[in-house]
Amino acid sequence: MSSTELGWVAAELREEFPGLALHHLTVQRGSGRSTREVKQRLRTLSDRFSGAQAINLRHQPIPWAYRVFYRHIGLDPDQQRTPVEELALERMKHGGFRSRSLLDDALIIATVESSVALRAFDADRVSGRPGIRPTEPGEELEGRPGGLPAGTLVIADELRPLSLLFGALAAGRGVRPRSSRTMLAAIQVTGVPGIAVEEALWLAAGVLEGDQRRD
Repeated sequence: MSSTELGWVAAELREEFPGLALHHLTVQRGSGRSTREVKQRLRTLSDRFSGAQAINLRHQPIPWAYRVFYRHIGLDPDQQRTPVEELALERMKHGGFRSRSLLDDALIIATVESSVALRAFDADRVSGRPGIRPTEPGEELEGRPGGLPAGTLVIADELRPLSLLFGALAAGRGVRPRSSRTMLAAIQVTGVPGIAVEEALWLAAGVLEGDQRRD
């Protein structure tokens, strides 16, 4: 398994949001069907994650840190929920976390366990180091009609946007059935400790690689 690496953040964003960072880790496999063990892990996680926990989630330090950051960048966290809050809502609606694919299940497990915001990309469709930057006027997200408003925060490689910071992926940049490598990315903001970011990435990578653990 590769080690975690630190992506770049545009200078103007570093100045405005000194706690903003992108950490990433590449796993030597794509997605696929979840194993019986991973599905059981989701069921166990569902049993541990009660309705009371879901309701009080936003007041916990890491979800609260993302909510504060959302407001700073013009997002309403009560309308566009933070990743862990969105999963909590799904758990309450469906009575448990639903298994979708190995990658999706890995992201669910890591996000619920850590509350850290995670993204995943086809590592072979990423050119150079990933980072976070605002969009230029007229810049587009592949597969999305029309240009993005200038200054929209995106995760990008050295050539193009890969996804909105918290939102849609560009067409062809996500992990597909034929993908052979996955780049996991964790978004850190002020109030989210580095140890939680590292744990989130290793949790997701461990599920993808057969639930291996760091030595």
